Amino acid sequence: MIAWIMGNLGTIIISAVLAVVVAAVVVGMVRNKRKGKSSCGCGCAGCAMNGSCHPESKG
Repeated sequence: MIAWIMGNLGTIIISAVLAVVVAAVVVGMVRNKRKGKSSCGCGCAGCAMNGSCHPESKG
């Protein structure tokens, strides 16, 4: 088992770093979604899908 880990140590380290980066991106996207920020970063004024993303409230 130790020999296998030592033989694949580079792959294990790179995979762990990539997993951390992906997790950080996902967490950032979830936080932005909860804050109501746009996912594209340019706002909704010129977006063709503005009406379906943020429908007008009827109240």
